[in-house]
Amino acid sequence: MVHYGVGYEKIDLAALRRAGIPFAINPDYGTEEVADHALAMILSLHRRLWEHDARARGYTSGWQIHSLKPLSRSNRATVGIVGVGRIGTAVINRLRPFGFRILGYDPGQPPGHEKAIGYERTERLEELLAQSDIVTLHCPANAETRGLLNSDGLARLKPGAIVVNTARGELIEDLDALEAALRSGHLAAAAIDTLVKEPPGDHPLLTAWRNREDWLAGRLVITPHNAFYSDHAAVEMRLNAAKTVKILLDEGRLRNQVTDR
Repeated sequence: MVHYGVGYEKIDLAALRRAGIPFAINPDYGTEEVADHALAMILSLHRRLWEHDARARGYTSGWQIHSLKPLSRSNRATVGIVGVGRIGTAVINRLRPFGFRILGYDPGQPPGHEKAIGYERTERLEELLAQSDIVTLHCPANAETRGLLNSDGLARLKPGAIVVNTARGELIEDLDALEAALRSGHLAAAAIDTLVKEPPGDHPLLTAWRNREDWLAGRLVITPHNAFYSDHAAVEMRLNAAKTVKILLDEGRLRNQVTDR
Protein backbone atom coordinates (compact mmCIF):
# COMPACT_ATOMS: atom_id res chain seq x y z
CA MET A 1 0.00 0.00 0.00
CA VAL A 2 1.37 3.40 -1.00
CA HIS A 3 -0.09 6.51 0.57
CA TYR A 4 -0.13 9.68 -1.55
CA GLY A 5 0.76 11.86 1.42
CA VAL A 6 3.38 12.14 4.14
CA GLY A 7 1.39 11.91 7.39
CA TYR A 8 0.03 8.50 8.30
CA GLU A 9 -1.44 8.98 11.78
CA LYS A 10 -4.88 7.94 10.48
CA ILE A 11 -3.57 4.70 8.93
CA ASP A 12 -4.14 1.50 10.92
CA LEU A 13 -0.62 0.13 10.73
CA ALA A 14 -1.43 -2.80 13.01
CA ALA A 15 -4.21 -3.97 10.67
CA LEU A 16 -1.88 -3.71 7.68
CA ARG A 17 0.77 -5.76 9.50
CA ARG A 18 -1.77 -8.43 10.41
CA ALA A 19 -2.82 -8.62 6.77
CA GLY A 20 0.79 -8.79 5.63
CA ILE A 21 0.47 -5.59 3.60
CA PRO A 22 3.61 -3.43 3.46
CA PHE A 23 3.01 0.30 3.70
CA ALA A 24 4.91 3.24 2.23
CA ILE A 25 4.43 6.98 2.29
CA ASN A 26 5.19 9.72 -0.22
CA PRO A 27 7.49 12.20 1.56
CA ASP A 28 9.19 13.83 -1.42
CA TYR A 29 6.49 16.08 -2.82
CA GLY A 30 5.18 19.49 -1.80
CA THR A 31 8.22 20.36 0.31
CA GLU A 32 8.77 23.64 -1.53
CA GLU A 33 5.08 24.53 -1.38
CA VAL A 34 4.66 23.97 2.37
CA ALA A 35 7.89 25.84 3.09
CA ASP A 36 6.77 28.76 0.90
CA HIS A 37 3.34 28.76 2.56
CA ALA A 38 4.87 28.82 6.04
CA LEU A 39 7.30 31.57 5.06
CA ALA A 40 4.46 33.67 3.61
CA MET A 41 2.55 33.28 6.87
CA ILE A 42 5.60 34.11 8.98
CA LEU A 43 6.52 37.25 7.04
CA SER A 44 2.93 38.48 6.72
CA LEU A 45 2.17 38.11 10.43
CA HIS A 46 5.55 39.44 11.48
CA ARG A 47 4.97 42.55 9.33
CA ARG A 48 1.32 42.63 10.50
CA LEU A 49 0.18 42.86 6.87
CA TRP A 50 -3.22 41.27 7.38
CA GLU A 51 -3.94 43.42 10.42
CA HIS A 52 -2.89 46.57 8.57
CA ASP A 53 -5.16 45.58 5.68
CA ALA A 54 -8.13 44.82 7.94
CA ARG A 55 -7.84 48.06 9.89
CA ALA A 56 -6.95 50.35 6.98
CA ARG A 57 -10.42 49.83 5.50
CA GLY A 58 -11.91 51.84 8.34
CA TYR A 59 -9.49 54.77 8.45
CA THR A 60 -11.25 58.04 7.64
CA SER A 61 -8.44 60.41 8.60
CA GLY A 62 -4.71 60.16 8.52
CA TRP A 63 -2.94 57.26 6.87
CA GLN A 64 0.66 56.53 7.79
CA ILE A 65 -0.01 57.54 11.37
CA HIS A 66 -1.91 54.27 11.79
CA SER A 67 1.22 52.08 11.67
CA LEU A 68 0.76 49.24 14.15
CA LYS A 69 3.14 48.76 17.05
CA PRO A 70 5.16 46.87 18.10
CA LEU A 71 6.76 46.01 14.75
CA SER A 72 10.35 44.79 14.83
CA ARG A 73 12.95 44.23 12.16
CA SER A 74 13.43 40.68 11.02
CA ASN A 75 17.05 40.66 12.22
CA ARG A 76 15.82 41.52 15.71
CA ALA A 77 13.37 38.61 15.83
CA THR A 78 13.79 34.90 16.60
CA VAL A 79 11.99 32.13 14.73
CA GLY A 80 11.69 28.72 16.39
CA ILE A 81 11.34 25.68 14.11
CA VAL A 82 9.73 22.65 15.76
CA GLY A 83 10.73 19.74 13.55
CA VAL A 84 13.82 20.18 11.39
CA GLY A 85 13.24 17.54 8.74
CA ARG A 86 12.74 18.14 5.02
CA ILE A 87 10.20 20.93 5.35
CA GLY A 88 11.68 22.49 8.48
CA THR A 89 15.05 22.61 6.74
CA ALA A 90 13.49 24.20 3.65
CA VAL A 91 11.92 26.85 5.88
CA ILE A 92 15.30 27.59 7.47
CA ASN A 93 16.87 27.98 4.04
CA ARG A 94 14.18 30.53 3.15
CA LEU A 95 14.37 32.40 6.45
CA ARG A 96 18.12 32.84 6.61
CA PRO A 97 18.44 35.66 4.00
CA PHE A 98 15.98 37.78 6.01
CA GLY A 99 18.32 37.84 8.99
CA PHE A 100 16.13 36.11 11.57
CA ARG A 101 17.79 34.32 14.44
CA ILE A 102 16.73 30.71 13.94
CA LEU A 103 16.27 28.12 16.68
CA GLY A 104 15.46 24.48 16.02
CA TYR A 105 14.08 21.68 18.16
CA ASP A 106 14.12 18.16 16.81
CA PRO A 107 15.38 15.29 19.02
CA GLY A 108 15.33 13.03 15.97
CA GLN A 109 18.16 14.88 14.25
CA PRO A 110 21.75 13.81 14.98
CA PRO A 111 24.29 16.03 16.74
CA GLY A 112 25.83 18.44 14.27
CA HIS A 113 22.73 18.66 12.10
CA GLU A 114 22.32 22.26 13.23
CA LYS A 115 25.83 23.09 12.01
CA ALA A 116 25.20 21.60 8.58
CA ILE A 117 21.84 23.34 8.14
CA GLY A 118 22.50 26.60 9.97
CA TYR A 119 20.39 27.01 13.10
CA GLU A 120 20.82 27.02 16.86
CA ARG A 121 19.73 23.76 18.45
CA THR A 122 17.64 23.79 21.62
CA GLU A 123 17.68 20.62 23.67
CA ARG A 124 14.30 21.31 25.25
CA LEU A 125 11.10 22.49 23.58
CA GLU A 126 10.46 24.85 26.48
CA GLU A 127 13.69 26.72 25.66
CA LEU A 128 12.55 27.30 22.09
CA LEU A 129 9.06 28.45 23.11
CA ALA A 130 10.40 30.90 25.67
CA GLN A 131 12.89 32.51 23.29
CA SER A 132 10.97 32.63 20.00
CA ASP A 133 9.02 35.58 18.66
CA ILE A 134 7.60 33.26 16.01
CA VAL A 135 7.08 29.49 16.33
CA THR A 136 6.44 27.41 13.22
CA LEU A 137 5.46 23.73 13.47
CA HIS A 138 6.86 21.11 11.09
CA CYS A 139 6.56 17.86 13.03
CA PRO A 140 4.23 14.85 12.70
CA ALA A 141 1.28 14.20 14.96
CA ASN A 142 2.12 11.38 17.34
CA ALA A 143 1.92 10.52 21.02
CA GLU A 144 4.70 12.99 21.84
CA THR A 145 3.42 15.94 19.82
CA ARG A 146 -0.40 15.86 19.96
CA GLY A 147 -1.57 18.89 21.88
CA LEU A 148 1.93 20.32 21.80
CA LEU A 149 0.49 23.83 21.98
CA ASN A 150 -2.34 23.19 24.42
CA SER A 151 -3.01 25.70 27.21
CA ASP A 152 0.27 24.79 28.94
CA GLY A 153 2.26 24.97 25.72
CA LEU A 154 0.74 28.30 24.74
CA ALA A 155 1.49 29.67 28.21
CA ARG A 156 5.17 28.82 27.71
CA LEU A 157 5.34 31.00 24.61
CA LYS A 158 7.08 34.33 24.80
CA PRO A 159 4.42 37.02 25.38
CA GLY A 160 3.36 38.52 22.04
CA ALA A 161 4.52 35.49 20.05
CA ILE A 162 3.21 34.37 16.68
CA VAL A 163 2.35 30.73 15.89
CA VAL A 164 2.30 29.14 12.43
CA ASN A 165 1.04 25.60 11.84
CA THR A 166 1.31 24.01 8.40
CA ALA A 167 1.87 20.53 9.83
CA ARG A 168 -0.98 18.78 11.64
CA GLY A 169 -4.13 20.14 13.29
CA GLU A 170 -3.68 17.89 16.31
CA LEU A 171 -0.64 19.91 17.35
CA ILE A 172 -3.00 22.76 18.35
CA GLU A 173 -6.22 20.87 18.98
CA ASP A 174 -7.55 22.98 21.87
CA LEU A 175 -9.36 25.91 20.23
CA ASP A 176 -10.52 27.14 23.66
CA ALA A 177 -6.89 27.59 24.69
CA LEU A 178 -6.00 29.22 21.37
CA GLU A 179 -8.90 31.66 21.69
CA ALA A 180 -7.93 32.55 25.27
CA ALA A 181 -4.31 33.18 24.25
CA LEU A 182 -5.38 35.43 21.38
CA ARG A 183 -7.98 37.33 23.43
CA SER A 184 -5.51 38.00 26.24
CA GLY A 185 -2.85 39.19 23.83
CA HIS A 186 -0.36 36.62 25.10
CA LEU A 187 -0.46 35.31 21.54
CA ALA A 188 -0.16 38.15 19.03
CA ALA A 189 -1.34 36.15 16.03
CA ALA A 190 -1.69 32.68 14.54
CA ALA A 191 -1.74 31.23 11.04
CA ILE A 192 -3.16 27.74 10.60
CA ASP A 193 -3.38 25.51 7.54
CA THR A 194 -4.53 22.33 9.28
CA LEU A 195 -7.35 21.78 11.76
CA VAL A 196 -8.47 18.71 13.67
CA LYS A 197 -11.86 18.86 11.97
CA GLU A 198 -12.02 19.86 8.32
CA PRO A 199 -14.04 21.67 7.22
CA PRO A 200 -14.18 23.28 10.67
CA GLY A 201 -17.35 23.19 12.73
CA ASP A 202 -18.70 25.75 15.16
CA HIS A 203 -16.53 27.33 17.81
CA PRO A 204 -16.49 30.88 19.22
CA LEU A 205 -13.00 31.47 17.83
CA LEU A 206 -14.01 30.31 14.37
CA THR A 207 -17.17 32.41 14.55
CA ALA A 208 -15.08 35.48 15.38
CA TRP A 209 -12.79 34.66 12.46
CA ARG A 210 -15.67 34.15 10.03
CA ASN A 211 -17.38 37.37 11.17
CA ARG A 212 -14.17 39.41 11.03
CA GLU A 213 -14.68 40.54 14.60
CA ASP A 214 -12.61 43.60 15.40
CA TRP A 215 -10.62 42.08 18.27
CA LEU A 216 -9.29 39.39 15.93
CA ALA A 217 -8.80 41.51 12.81
CA GLY A 218 -5.81 40.22 10.88
CA ARG A 219 -4.59 38.18 13.85
CA LEU A 220 -5.95 34.76 12.87
CA VAL A 221 -5.33 33.43 9.38
CA ILE A 222 -6.76 30.08 8.30
CA THR A 223 -6.10 28.44 4.95
CA PRO A 224 -7.98 25.29 3.82
CA HIS A 225 -5.24 22.65 4.24
CA ASN A 226 -3.67 23.51 0.90
CA ALA A 227 -0.14 24.49 1.90
CA PHE A 228 1.08 21.43 -0.01
CA TYR A 229 -0.63 22.41 -3.24
CA SER A 230 0.68 23.72 -6.51
CA ASP A 231 -0.08 22.52 -10.01
CA HIS A 232 3.38 20.97 -10.05
CA ALA A 233 2.98 19.26 -6.67
CA ALA A 234 -0.36 17.76 -7.70
CA VAL A 235 1.42 15.97 -10.55
CA GLU A 236 4.50 15.14 -8.49
CA MET A 237 2.56 13.42 -5.70
CA ARG A 238 0.91 11.05 -8.15
CA LEU A 239 4.07 10.46 -10.14
CA ASN A 240 6.16 9.71 -7.06
CA ALA A 241 3.57 7.29 -5.66
CA ALA A 242 3.47 5.47 -9.00
CA LYS A 243 7.29 5.34 -9.07
CA THR A 244 7.28 3.72 -5.63
CA VAL A 245 4.98 0.98 -6.91
CA LYS A 246 7.07 0.53 -10.07
CA ILE A 247 10.29 0.17 -8.09
CA LEU A 248 8.60 -2.49 -5.93
CA LEU A 249 7.40 -4.43 -8.95
CA ASP A 250 10.67 -4.12 -10.87
CA GLU A 251 13.19 -4.48 -8.05
CA GLY A 252 11.26 -5.94 -5.12
CA ARG A 253 12.25 -2.92 -3.02
CA LEU A 254 9.70 -0.73 -1.27
CA ARG A 255 11.11 2.75 -0.81
CA ASN A 256 9.81 5.07 1.92
CA GLN A 257 8.44 2.08 3.82
CA VAL A 258 6.99 2.71 7.26
CA THR A 259 7.98 0.07 9.79
CA ASP A 260 6.72 1.65 13.01
CA ARG A 261 5.78 -0.92 15.60
